[in-house]
Amino acid sequence: MSETGSTAVILAAGEGKRLTPLTNHRPKPMLPVVNKPLLEHVLESVIAAGIEEIVFVVGYEHDRIQTHFGNGDAWDVSIEYVFQENQLGTAHAVQQTAEHVDGNFLVLNGDRIIDSSAVGDVCAAMTSETDAVMAVTRISEPETYGVVTLSGDQIVNIVEKPKEALDSNLINAGVYAFSQDVFSVIENTPAGVDGEFRLTDVLLEVADSGTIAPVRYDGWWLDVSYPWDLIAVTGQVLDRNGGETDGKITDGAYVDSAAHIDSTASVGANTVVGHGSTLAENVRVESNATITRSVVFPDATIKAGAVLTDCVVGANATVGANVTAAGDTTSVVTDNKVYPDVEFGGLIGDNTAIGSAASLAPGTILGNNVVVGEGAVVSGTVADETEIRRG
Repeated sequence: MSETGSTAVILAAGEGKRLTPLTNHRPKPMLPVVNKPLLEHVLESVIAAGIEEIVFVVGYEHDRIQTHFGNGDAWDVSIEYVFQENQLGTAHAVQQTAEHVDGNFLVLNGDRIIDSSAVGDVCAAMTSETDAVMAVTRISEPETYGVVTLSGDQIVNIVEKPKEALDSNLINAGVYAFSQDVFSVIENTPAGVDGEFRLTDVLLEVADSGTIAPVRYDGWWLDVSYPWDLIAVTGQVLDRNGGETDGKITDGAYVDSAAHIDSTASVGANTVVGHGSTLAENVRVESNATITRSVVFPDATIKAGAVLTDCVVGANATVGANVTAAGDTTSVVTDNKVYPDVEFGGLIGDNTAIGSAASLAPGTILGNNVVVGEGAVVSGTVADETEIRRG
């Protein structure tokens, strides 16, 4: 057992469809934030709280997670894996771990960056008089999350994505502590109308018959739900922790102090890698390019004179010479919804190639293995395997 006497169950089985095409071949928790997976940030917070026994619940593209983390030796912890074959909700995921945890245990989302204090405080708040503990945090737009209502020092209601405004701006922060009794509650809690078994429904059952203690948390709570969130969260992490320049930087290039360049990346002469940008393994940026607030995945090539602002560039993508994706505040259509007022230059999928002097309108999303011809002007969402020519 760990110093805290708890095991941490980290939920990492989801696909992340709202992040398509980035998640077409990788699970959402493995998306990079400052050149390491989201899930690794979560693991580090758990370790910093003194927990050494970890159970990852994996499913979609699980091999990527297991290959990266192995048995946990690289982090001096023990990592076990539980496979959730069908993604039937967060409660179903927790139920799969029943034979892997003893006594009280923690549950966290594997795709949300939080401070270690949230983990430690939730663990400490779990007592013999408490049936469950939940971290709650205050945000300005709670309606897109699980809104929590308190009565004194107890949680009495949780409403997922309420359609009407509630008199609360506290939300479920996605860090929980449970006793072994939760497994029987899960077994007796029915699925929602969509067939999913959710922890929030289980918690409501616990609240009806017992006590859920809230732990107020005002630290980091960084959520990546959409492609532009990856840019924003990367910027926040760089602003707090600073950048790092390990790669080959040619004389005359400028790299901002809040940018991160992997040791295997290279930056050409007179190129600018601006605030909030990251270049991952084996990225090559040629001369006279400008990259600002952009996340570049491994093995991508950005050729001379290209200008990228507020962009995500997928693995092994090629951005041709003098390509422009300048970015602006725009409306983006994804997940069959329109999201207005988004600062988003665009997304270039894995293995996509953009010819020289092409231009991407703000908010453009190019799928994987797309080919854009020289001088073409592209906007909107482009499906995988599409070829676009000028004119």
